[in-house]
Amino acid sequence: MTGNIPWGWDARQASSALLAPAEMAEADRRTIASGTAGIVLMRRAGAAVARAALVLQQQKGRAGRPVLVLCGPGNNGGDGFVAAAVLRSWGVPVQLFLLAKRETLSSDAGEAADAFERAGGGTVALADVGPIRAALQETQGLVVIDALYGAGLSRPLEGLAAAVVEAINRSGCPVLAVDVPSGLDGGSGTATGAVVQADRTVTFARKKPGHLLFSGRLLCGLTDVCDIGITNETIVAVAPSVRRNGPSAWPCPLPRPRRDAHKYSRGSVLAFAGPFSMTGAIRLSAEAALRVGAGLVTVACDPSSTAALVSHLTAVMVRPLRDPAELEAALADPRLSACLVGPGAGRSETRAPALVDLVLHLAGARPALVLDADALSVFKGEPDPLFMRLKQRSDPAVLTPHAGEFRALFPDLGQIDRLSSVRTAAQRSGAIVVLKGPDTLIAAPDGRIYVNDNAPPCLATAGSGDVLAGLVAGLLAQAVPAFEAAAMAVYIHGAAGAQCGEAMTAEDLLPALPQVLAGQLPE
Repeated sequence: MTGNIPWGWDARQASSALLAPAEMAEADRRTIASGTAGIVLMRRAGAAVARAALVLQQQKGRAGRPVLVLCGPGNNGGDGFVAAAVLRSWGVPVQLFLLAKRETLSSDAGEAADAFERAGGGTVALADVGPIRAALQETQGLVVIDALYGAGLSRPLEGLAAAVVEAINRSGCPVLAVDVPSGLDGGSGTATGAVVQADRTVTFARKKPGHLLFSGRLLCGLTDVCDIGITNETIVAVAPSVRRNGPSAWPCPLPRPRRDAHKYSRGSVLAFAGPFSMTGAIRLSAEAALRVGAGLVTVACDPSSTAALVSHLTAVMVRPLRDPAELEAALADPRLSACLVGPGAGRSETRAPALVDLVLHLAGARPALVLDADALSVFKGEPDPLFMRLKQRSDPAVLTPHAGEFRALFPDLGQIDRLSSVRTAAQRSGAIVVLKGPDTLIAAPDGRIYVNDNAPPCLATAGSGDVLAGLVAGLLAQAVPAFEAAAMAVYIHGAAGAQCGEAMTAEDLLPALPQVLAGQLPE
């Protein structure tokens, strides 16, 4: 099994970076230090906002109508002043309101405000929400530019700021947000108070995690990334820890069979079944592992489940295990590459002790390991023995919990955002943690994270997670490192779901996989 591959930073991989607010600030600082003035970056950003405002006007049938620009005290507000000036120069009527005292603007924002006013623009400093409400109600065909607060805001909006945001949302006017909708934490995608609901968002250099994470993804609408002159080299120097999941982000390619391949050279998976009444889950996993490229997949089971399995499986083999010696013989096979346990395993009072023993035994064994579903929940309240065993592995195991299973293992992490919680979970467990959801996160113990955004809502169906677990096992069997195997599996899973579309069931994912893998994976 190949060890962890450090993240490379060629141009394609740099394009997948997601910049936390502090990383974006550092990229700005480095760009300014290299000779590009801050006001130049602001002018480029503001011009991009103005162009996006025209696009939104066209989309909403409001071309030529007035634009209401709301500016805050920081650089976001400066971008708004530049956008207002550019729009006025193009003949677009502009109203601008400032949610700050004019003298408190930062130097670059103050310079942008001066330029706007020198060109004839008027600034209304807000003391209460009344003027905003009046403008929103009385001006027909408005488009609103929200340049109040940027991605670095980590506190709830209060007082006048919250009242202004609520007035915007109630107006029904189309909204273009600058960087992120005001009130949204760009690092986590969360909002603890009032937050703008935007139709479209313009951000700069790279997306932030909050553009992809929920509820940020819903609040941003369509997000456009605009180039303002921050180079790939600068992004690489910042070394972001989060990437958008997809082929351009991976440091190794999807495994493809060599011309001289045979089934044993493509890896072998051993998947563990539960009681006969729950064998459907492991069948989905086993077939997914086979379709993603594992050369050989075997389902190990209690003899009582044999008939239920052999009557449904063809290319997947079935191996009844009658006693511990037969388990040891199966694990000792040098051709065995990966094990999977959890789907349909069952964790009733009678089964739980044996499942705990099996999982701990596999955690200390040589093959790569995927733990899903019941193999995780069975450790509710007592995860430390599992984590201790996982940390002793030479290659990390992959855990694939949904939100409920995650809470069972990490009950104290429910009060923080998903990005922080999954990073902590990976560090604590010593494993790759795949926190499933509409914005699935894949975290490594060293702090790196992939954010996945290609999964359609139709994947929220019974058995879908069993297919995902099988995909991870099948890629691990082909010697893909655990972090990359998990990321690839999540992305392939999403692409297969998109191909199946609405009304799909988990079974539909299996025949979709060859079609997805045969072509160029969409970015």
